[in-house]
Amino acid sequence: MALVTGAVLVVGGVGAGLALDHADRSAGPDRLTLTPKEPTTVLEPCIPTGDLATVDQLNAFVTRTRGSVAFAGGDVGASVRLQDGRGMFVFGDTLRGPDFDGQQFVRNSMLLFSPGCGRVVLPRDRGAVVPDRPDGVGYWPMSIASVPRDGYDLVGVSVQRVRSTKGSGVFDFEILGPAVALFRVLPGQAPDLVSLRDVGPDTVDPSRPMWGAATAIDDGWVYVYGTSRDRAAVSTGFDLRVARSRPETVGDPTAWEFWDGRAWTPDEARARVLIPRRGGVSQTLSVFHDGDRWYAVSKRDEVLGRDLVVWQAPGPTGPFVAAPPVAEIPSDAVSGTLRYLPLAHPDLLPEPGTVVVSYSENNTDFTVVRDDPRRYRPRFLRVRLPQ
Repeated sequence: MALVTGAVLVVGGVGAGLALDHADRSAGPDRLTLTPKEPTTVLEPCIPTGDLATVDQLNAFVTRTRGSVAFAGGDVGASVRLQDGRGMFVFGDTLRGPDFDGQQFVRNSMLLFSPGCGRVVLPRDRGAVVPDRPDGVGYWPMSIASVPRDGYDLVGVSVQRVRSTKGSGVFDFEILGPAVALFRVLPGQAPDLVSLRDVGPDTVDPSRPMWGAATAIDDGWVYVYGTSRDRAAVSTGFDLRVARSRPETVGDPTAWEFWDGRAWTPDEARARVLIPRRGGVSQTLSVFHDGDRWYAVSKRDEVLGRDLVVWQAPGPTGPFVAAPPVAEIPSDAVSGTLRYLPLAHPDLLPEPGTVVVSYSENNTDFTVVRDDPRRYRPRFLRVRLPQ
């Protein structure tokens, strides 16, 4: 269950990696570069979607459609639009049908949508689209971005390393650090995984900023947002900081600059808090801009909170000011329903002055979603942006 995430998004400067025809470990053990000699994934048959022109139609589809044996339910649901007009969605912990010939539970999955049709993207081994490490550590997606190239899209998916702990509950996991997955997508074709890189050592420490909890691209810069809170804190939100990088160096944190409140500095320790953790954001959020206004969208105070809040700012470094809550998405202790991980989708059904937001729904009792995976899919709503 992908409740908390943090990762680094690579969106450019990696085209040379596509020319390699073998695993390249010259950069050290945290780097693996792949060039497929044949397609790494295939597209499953079409799942009819009907017309998805409104938020109500989106919700009707996700709550009523049984899906396919390859995708029954999952959380996260970050999205991007490709050059060929298709929408690409990535999901976290994913349930598959009992008749599926392959892994029935995977740490991540991917779907592609075109008018009237959704297709599950399956790797050749029918496992996770971003494969687990040999030691069993898997990857939860957080965000996704596409850079158009001549004849293909280069899609960066920010993921985080996750390891199960003892027990079978939905909170029996620990986050180890960020990673980056890159896909090459030809028009009308299935995505090919071309590289996967772990960033930094495996460390469990929520007080260390998880750079990449949100990312945004503007004017030749990649803005990388990090969230953190005290180790013992469970009832507060996370604070927010920002770094920036040129696309070609975003995978190398030593090349980043951090905002210290007045200027950009190479010293991470001087990164200034933009939103404080008390009443702060979830560990994962969305940051984007619309014209000359910047917005952060999150559930205040993480999964135990209830308010969906939009913070606005004149630029990527803030100051971010919270508007009154635009919706309530509380978890329910009685039924065990969890509502978490709101994400903005600026390119999904765009309307001026608004944005479509999804949030994940789950249950503390795994048998509830196993018996009806439709209860384990993102829900959508449209919110008005503060002016």
